[in-house]
Amino acid sequence: MSTTLFDKVWDSHVVRKVKDGPDVFFIDRHLIHEVTSPVAFVGLKSRGLSVLYPEKTFAVADHNTPTINQHLPVKDPLSANQLKTLEDNASEFGISHWGLGHQNNGIVHVVGPENGITLPGATIVCGDSHTSTHGAFGAIAFGIGTSEVEMVLTTQCIMQQKPKKMRININGNLLKGVTPKDVGLYIISQLTTSGATGYFVEYAGNVFENMTMEGRMTVCNLSIEMGARGGMIAPDNKTFEYIEGLAMTPKGADWDKAMKYWETLKTDADATFDKEFNFNAVDIEPMITYGTNPGMGIGISQNIPTADAVEGGKATYEKSLSYMGYEENEPMLGKKIDYVFVGSCTNGRIEDFRDFASIIKGKQKAKNVTVWLVPGSHVVESKIKEEGIIDILNDAGFILRQPGCSACLAMNDDKVPAGKYAISTSNRNFEGRQGPGSRTLLASPLVAAAAAISGVVTDPRTLI
Repeated sequence: MSTTLFDKVWDSHVVRKVKDGPDVFFIDRHLIHEVTSPVAFVGLKSRGLSVLYPEKTFAVADHNTPTINQHLPVKDPLSANQLKTLEDNASEFGISHWGLGHQNNGIVHVVGPENGITLPGATIVCGDSHTSTHGAFGAIAFGIGTSEVEMVLTTQCIMQQKPKKMRININGNLLKGVTPKDVGLYIISQLTTSGATGYFVEYAGNVFENMTMEGRMTVCNLSIEMGARGGMIAPDNKTFEYIEGLAMTPKGADWDKAMKYWETLKTDADATFDKEFNFNAVDIEPMITYGTNPGMGIGISQNIPTADAVEGGKATYEKSLSYMGYEENEPMLGKKIDYVFVGSCTNGRIEDFRDFASIIKGKQKAKNVTVWLVPGSHVVESKIKEEGIIDILNDAGFILRQPGCSACLAMNDDKVPAGKYAISTSNRNFEGRQGPGSRTLLASPLVAAAAAISGVVTDPRTLI
């Protein structure tokens, strides 16, 4: 029987099938951070339980970490308490901990792939919705709730209903200035934020085959924003080259053995999906959002749609535009920008900073714009310095901050003030996501760079 990539990985991890119920599903890698793990550990302690496989759990501090002066005590008492609690719990239960100041510290979905924790054919969970990022390696990865974090800590399993299967095919050549972030935002604009609810998505076609691993991570990261349980891309030579030799990947004979399995991880030619979509690469241009969910996105040269052209209620649409201070049929080009944020688990990798630097090189930061450039890890930070990108940034008037989730969700000091507009390379533009009353426009690092030097929404293709 022909099977999909998703079936092959899922079915090989089912410990037990519950009749008319969920599967008991084994988890290979469990990532935890300071926000969603404390209550789970309280549950363990109250029941006198231990962590079943501490070597399969990895603790990383990222959501509450400051992005300046990380050598100083954390000022916010809630953040400081959560960071200390993660450190204490990891120590008590024998879990690896990459806290603030550790050389491997960074955003959990950036440092996992960097260190070889993320592997093809693995099952990976974390108390964070953007765990879908790891699907770029041919893994099944998804976010879980706090009670499920406790379940995985104690049993290394989770009760999970098997999702339906969707495939999204994109073929052709991407146009100038179109990045993986634009591909992801385009897909969400076409499917809406609920279009993949109940599905696990496989991305296929030459557009994804031609993407770098970092680009694939960006696309898979955004899977959750269209309602999918997760997204994945079949591993290939790019995948194997990326992970070979990393700290936690197999070595020697173990690598050879793993490769024999990994090379089987692809969808069979005649396998079927519950739903399938086909898009053309030439239809995608640099994207930008104009509303209050990631599905409210358009090509940067287009005008904001009218309510009649958008799915959903008119009142909800008008409320979104009112919050943003925009009107139907207005162009996005030329809209004033107050803040620019480059970073997050979506676009905080070295390729994203290379893209940003390619636009701003030889130019100057707009005086009216505050710019936060936040690498996803210390590894990314080091590469920015080693490659001379830091000099390009400094010459143009920009300052590089330290690793962390930063303004993606504003759980630290990096908050966009009420009423201000921010072009953000992160993944969500909900009301107040980047700070109470903040207004967020999602875009790629290229679009962010163009705005950072012009002070307004600008088509990066005019600067390439």
